[in-house]
Amino acid sequence: MNKCVFLDRDGVLNEDRSDYVYRVEDMVIPAGVAEGLRLLKEAGYLLIVVTNQAGIAKGLYTRDDVMRCHNYLQDCCGNLIDDIYYSPHHPDYTSRSLTRKPDSLMLEKAIAKYNIDVAHSWIFGDALRDMQAGKRVGVRTIYINHRIPNQPAVADKHATDLLEASKLVLEQ
Repeated sequence: MNKCVFLDRDGVLNEDRSDYVYRVEDMVIPAGVAEGLRLLKEAGYLLIVVTNQAGIAKGLYTRDDVMRCHNYLQDCCGNLIDDIYYSPHHPDYTSRSLTRKPDSLMLEKAIAKYNIDVAHSWIFGDALRDMQAGKRVGVRTIYINHRIPNQPAVADKHATDLLEASKLVLEQ
């Protein structure tokens, strides 16, 4: 069985914005992201992105835009990410979907495809919905927040960025 770190995209792998990040020129990869991914990869973790992309349902951008941003992220980080799962749904624009976090179908699909051992896996996210999706499948959770150091106990651990979260995982 494989161990994995599931990664939310906006706010974890790239800087989040008040509007949607769907153009490569708007993607800002914070310092330490590539190093954190490399450390996890060297320790034998699969790296799988699981991201809600509601802007697709809203007609703001396309699936191709999501993949262009993902390919740019891969280029910036040495192609360390093993796969991406994204939910193009939003309950106000499409029917409810179990792929949209806080539901866990994206994670469940990856767990089945890659034979992932949930007891030795994690999710990094910057929202309660990421933590809820991770808990639904039994992975440990790290809440990443760049602004507020003291967070409520919504996660197993807290970090200020991906590099710190990666080091927390490797200390286990």
